[in-house]
Amino acid sequence: MQVFDASSMIYAWDNYPIRQFPGLWEWVSNQIKGKNLVIPIVAFQEVKNKIPDCATWLEMNDIHKIAISNEILQDAMRIKKLLGIVNDKYHPKGVGENDLLIIATTRSLNTDLVTEEKQLTLPKEPAKKKIPAVCAIKEVNIPCLNFIEFIKRSNEIFR
Repeated sequence: MQVFDASSMIYAWDNYPIRQFPGLWEWVSNQIKGKNLVIPIVAFQEVKNKIPDCATWLEMNDIHKIAISNEILQDAMRIKKLLGIVNDKYHPKGVGENDLLIIATTRSLNTDLVTEEKQLTLPKEPAKKKIPAVCAIKEVNIPCLNFIEFIKRSNEIFR
């Protein structure tokens, strides 16, 4: 199972149009139906707000939207504390509340996170870390990959 961040779903939708890559989207649909690809509810809402037709397609394919449980919320608060974020004073260059919920959701499922976020230079200030840098923290420890790595890892051949 893979957890998708909004950034990867939006990237895929924008860069691989269904009319030009029908085999890819048929495969993605099968991954969704087999629950091999899921999305946290907060990431789904981000997709819906930015690209409504992508959200409609995801819903038509019965994407499993992971709700935010108390366990996920508690883990997100633990990660927030690790980053030194006090109250809701998130750094504009770092993760936000939804990002922490996405990371905590992925941890709850003990799987990988597919995200397009990257950070070439790791900041010294923990609150400035983006999703992959937060995932790499020893106490978080979530493997991240991007959409292309997700496709390559599948070994699927699209015709």
